[in-house]
Amino acid sequence: MSISEFRRKKLLYVFNVFFDVNQSGTIERKDFELAIEKICSLRGWKPGDSKNSETHEIMIKIWDGLRKRADSNKDGQVSVEEWVSMWNDYAHNPSAALQWQQQYCHFMFQLEDASADGSIDSDEFTTVCSSYGIDPQECKVAFNKMAKGKSSVSWEEFQELWKEYFSTEDPTAAGNFIFGRTSF
Repeated sequence: MSISEFRRKKLLYVFNVFFDVNQSGTIERKDFELAIEKICSLRGWKPGDSKNSETHEIMIKIWDGLRKRADSNKDGQVSVEEWVSMWNDYAHNPSAALQWQQQYCHFMFQLEDASADGSIDSDEFTTVCSSYGIDPQECKVAFNKMAKGKSSVSWEEFQELWKEYFSTEDPTAAGNFIFGRTSF
């Protein structure tokens, strides 16, 4: 399956906004270290706190899994083309996600579910997505589209939306909005 321009734009959006934190044009361990700092700062988790340590451990596991799967030339970095190729393979069978992909999905859900009540509401979603530079109003619109007008999104729903984001060609699909953006 070749990748459409629409899906490529979605993949590049996640690559550039959520993964290539230092904007070097590749994803490397340093991006994950910067992301850990950003996430812990957002949540007020100080070095030595259990949540800080847990975040560090999970994010480095995600990096290791991503590197092992996507870094095809073994240079310690994931290029745009390696990233797109990996997610294109995922789109063939989203139910067979790799462990690191499942961990990242779960991590994002838990990060957004600040109240730890098992669901994400608009304010929680907007806080996280806007911390990555997305306009808060756009985040609210994206949440409403993602939640299909409901006030919250459960973990079960989020997993399906996640699969949809990385695999659908339908620009109106609810999963397209899980990263706070309303158009690509």
